[in-house]
Amino acid sequence: PLILPNITLGFNIFNDFFSPLYTYEATMELLSAPNGIIPNYKCGLQNNLIAVIKGPGSMDFLDMATILTYYKFAQVSSLRKIQTEFTNLLHFVLFLHFGWTWVGVLYLNIGNIAEILWRNIFPMFSKRGVCFEFIEKLPAGFLSEDEKIVHQSHAILNKVFNSTTNTVFLLSLLEFSNVDYNTKVWVMTADVDFSSVFFQRSWDINFMHGTLSLSVISVEVLGFQNFVQMRNPALDKEDNFLKEFWQQTFNCFLSMSSVKEEDETICTQEEKLENLPMTVFETSMTAHSYSVYTAVYAVAHALHILAINYGMDVDLMKSFNLFYPLFLKLHHFLQSISFNSNTGEISFDKNGEIISEFDIVNWITFPNQTFLRVKVGRIDPETTSDKPLIISEEKIIWPNRFNQVKSRKLFCCYDCTPCPKGKISDKTDMEDCFQCPEDQYPNNKQDLCLPKYISYLSYRDLLGTVLATSALVLSFITIFVLGIFLKNHNTPIVKANNRSLSYTLLISLLLSFLCSLLFIGRPMKVTCLLRQTAFGIIFSVAVSCMLAKTITVVLAFMATKPGSRIRTWIGKRLSLFIVLSCSFIQSTFCMAWLGISPPFPDFDMWSINSEIIIECNEGSVAMFYSVLGFMGFLAFISFIAAFLARKLPDTFQETKSITFSMLVFCSVWLSFVPAYISTKGKYTIAVEVFAILVSSAGLLAFIFFTKCYIIIIRPDLNKREQLIKRVN
Repeated sequence: PLILPNITLGFNIFNDFFSPLYTYEATMELLSAPNGIIPNYKCGLQNNLIAVIKGPGSMDFLDMATILTYYKFAQVSSLRKIQTEFTNLLHFVLFLHFGWTWVGVLYLNIGNIAEILWRNIFPMFSKRGVCFEFIEKLPAGFLSEDEKIVHQSHAILNKVFNSTTNTVFLLSLLEFSNVDYNTKVWVMTADVDFSSVFFQRSWDINFMHGTLSLSVISVEVLGFQNFVQMRNPALDKEDNFLKEFWQQTFNCFLSMSSVKEEDETICTQEEKLENLPMTVFETSMTAHSYSVYTAVYAVAHALHILAINYGMDVDLMKSFNLFYPLFLKLHHFLQSISFNSNTGEISFDKNGEIISEFDIVNWITFPNQTFLRVKVGRIDPETTSDKPLIISEEKIIWPNRFNQVKSRKLFCCYDCTPCPKGKISDKTDMEDCFQCPEDQYPNNKQDLCLPKYISYLSYRDLLGTVLATSALVLSFITIFVLGIFLKNHNTPIVKANNRSLSYTLLISLLLSFLCSLLFIGRPMKVTCLLRQTAFGIIFSVAVSCMLAKTITVVLAFMATKPGSRIRTWIGKRLSLFIVLSCSFIQSTFCMAWLGISPPFPDFDMWSINSEIIIECNEGSVAMFYSVLGFMGFLAFISFIAAFLARKLPDTFQETKSITFSMLVFCSVWLSFVPAYISTKGKYTIAVEVFAILVSSAGLLAFIFFTKCYIIIIRPDLNKREQLIKRVN
């Protein structure tokens, strides 16, 4: 009445069920009409949102902010700085005071708490000499009936209770059954509270005996217990929230229509809240309750200042829609307010957080399921003295068999975290690892940098020797075949299918075998320039010869038909045109490549950890694949033409030979592309050399070996009469 006279502030309560999904849903309900989630659409009840106050567990507060920030609604966390790294620093002060440097951590995997712990909290503790025997997280649904989750949770808890540490940092309120928990002291965060009536109704709270926790400073508000004791759904018939609360708390139903089974009870409405177990309901104002109480008064004071600054009286404040833009300024006034409460002055810092002292609370339990929170000390984070902790150890009641003697463990006797890949540390217990120089790499133990060795496809390597030898052998075979053809220059089998094309093809195959030697050895500027360009031009000549041979056969067959005019196209001119035009196009690609971005020798430091790979950088990758693509296009056209002409009455079945040779050629180069991309270092070059040798050898074998066999072994077939007989 002194702050907002004649103004009533209403409220809605939403349960987030520890789930971001329900948090988002509740936030959308705040912005929608009562009967459906339609954001920005409201009618009927004047359910006007002024501010949102978040209760215990501030993780979901961030989920709400993703939506409410756009609407500029004020958000107030009732927990002050509970979930920040700040309160964990206070626990650190507590641990050092008692000399606890060998501890364990148990937390629920909810929200982003794991990220906060591992990124900020645990390193901070380790720097000051606090070590962790275990850090275990329980699944969010550890109280569910899922057999897998229950088994996993029991395994974790067994590890906790079988540990050697006497101190466990507990970041959630849990219940333990059939275990000896009297040997350890639990140190809990300030946000511990009872939040599940269903599970806590039957809890054995003796596990909490001797626990220490932090609590925001609070005092008993006058008249609060009388107010709670007067609550009854029979007297407050219009309070639907109280009805729902009453049914859940006393596990009964207020009306016969709600009863579904015979064993379900009906509320007498004479139940007393003070008779409930303290784990279900406390009639005194807890630290959480007082935080919510303070947060509501902060909003009320901010509204009061807002009204004063803009001259708003009661009637104007009730005109919500008219003054809605002014209410959006509430957040600004919240940050700047200062008011007195029962515990002193309340104000916000520059980060919008209330900083206050913390009580150190000792939990003492009794057999009748009641407990006391006894204040045994205080921590003042804002004090300028060197002693922020004030504690009365004589007041503390420890667990029955707790041994407070400091563990005799050496500092951080657990295994060190290994360095990330590529980094080393020459000393143990270092804060961070460091990177080796570019020309060095870490050894297996990651404590020493070793020099990288130079790698390229050398003639001295076994792989390089085999490939070079194969290239030379195939070159000599090609020369031998060329010699046979030149010696039998005027025989029918050499003259068939254009002997000029055969000579051109043999010479291009010889050059392609010799071209592969450019890829072996240390890459130099000249070899890098010649490698791919020479290979591309030579192979284009070879494939265009195959295309010219196939087209010559097809045209020759068509020319034998009566009245055909194609005879005038047959001859050396057509073959020469095909070979020269294809070679010219490929040469244009290569010259453009050399002019735009030519290949050059380069050092690859990173592909293989222990090697410096000397390679030819292709310069323009697009031009490299353009050269390969044009060669593949020629090969594909040649294969299709030869395949379609394979059954023509060809001399010595050359169309069938061309078909098989181009099938091998296309298969090799189709396999080359993924193999080239997936390999590294000298093996990439080896793959390309292998493809050049195999595809060239395929052309040589399928086109010329049969003819050589006839020339050398069966000269009786190398006659004009045999040629005419075969054609007929």
